Amino acid sequence: MWALLVLVGAASVSAHLQDLSFDGQKVFRVIPQNDEQVEVLNFLASIMEVDFWRPDSVTLVKPKMQVDFRTEAEKSFDVEELLKESGMEYQVLIDNLQAALDAQFDSKARTGSHSYEKYNNWDTIAAWTADIAAQNPDLVSRSVIGETYEGRPMYLLKVGKSGSNKKAIFLDCGFHAREWISPAFCQWFVKEAVETYGKDTAITTLLDKLDFYVLPVVNIDGYVYTWTNDRMWRKTRSKNAGTTCRGTDPNRNFDAGWCTVGASKSPCSATYCGSAPESEKETKAVADFIREHLSTIKAYLTIHSYSQLLLFPYSYTYSLPADYQELNSIAKAASKELASLYNTKYTYGPGAKTIYLAAGGSDDWAYNKGIKYSFTFELRDTGTYGFLLPESQIKPTCEETLLAVKYIANYVLEHLY
Repeated sequence: MWALLVLVGAASVSAHLQDLSFDGQKVFRVIPQNDEQVEVLNFLASIMEVDFWRPDSVTLVKPKMQVDFRTEAEKSFDVEELLKESGMEYQVLIDNLQAALDAQFDSKARTGSHSYEKYNNWDTIAAWTADIAAQNPDLVSRSVIGETYEGRPMYLLKVGKSGSNKKAIFLDCGFHAREWISPAFCQWFVKEAVETYGKDTAITTLLDKLDFYVLPVVNIDGYVYTWTNDRMWRKTRSKNAGTTCRGTDPNRNFDAGWCTVGASKSPCSATYCGSAPESEKETKAVADFIREHLSTIKAYLTIHSYSQLLLFPYSYTYSLPADYQELNSIAKAASKELASLYNTKYTYGPGAKTIYLAAGGSDDWAYNKGIKYSFTFELRDTGTYGFLLPESQIKPTCEETLLAVKYIANYVLEHLY
């Protein structure tokens, strides 16, 4: 039944997602001023299911921090009462989540086929990876680097002109299932590469001299689940021993300060670190591929949403990386480049100091493996739509992000090590 609905095409997407209704669910933004108000949020999370959007978990909440969270429809009145009682500043970011969910699909390109300006389901993306490689054999090749927990092949696109001894940049999208703008960027990046090669001198030089490994969706099972069952799903879909709670947060599953801070040991948590580093087939596939190509991969870029941030190591410790000055100046210049198009403001800096401590992230792991230029993008927006960024924002978001990625790639090319 579900598979059939997915195939019917995007026109029915919002209709069939309504089977799991988010009607009346609200997204709140609060700024706790002190430890007492932080305690109120902890209490709230302990008595009811609260889905933390930013930060990822109530355990990361600190005074003066902007906190976005989603509540069940029937609980939202109680939540508001509690917030008023505690004197906490708050606003309702999204008054009806179902309406926001339906409003995402505002692209004019409402076709059943692939489009770069709408959100594509996994089957459409998988078919696109085959098509783009077949249509551009001189620039794109497709391989499978592993399979997901549910047995789906993980397709990797290698983009670049063939040449000897080429260095590479690894770019991945879709770590967290509900961050739909992320896979949209990986598709856009490949499109721009093939369409502007030979026309745009910067892109042509990059593809002549570097290879780009592009993984359009890391967490494919989770992504499929957001299209069929629960748009707000974040984790993988693996089974966890001794509980019905499924999935691991793939970006807490790498061997970089694994499960020490900002990650949960509880399988029911959105930030569950997994039973061991690389316990997830998806993270292991990524890690194995990078390990096998360590001599050539000189930069690692991972695309997430939302918050408009450009982060670099470390996230699992407040200690600064050895290359702090260089990484910070790259992030500053790349953010400026990004803002030059639509004036979208990004905050940049090391993960832990810029947002919060979080262990087991792929960027920290890659950096520790010797990939100096390791960055995490958190794309649009800053919370108006959160994970439900409308399709009409795909193009501008991808255009501006591409400028920053091109800047980093150019820098890497000029500073090969």
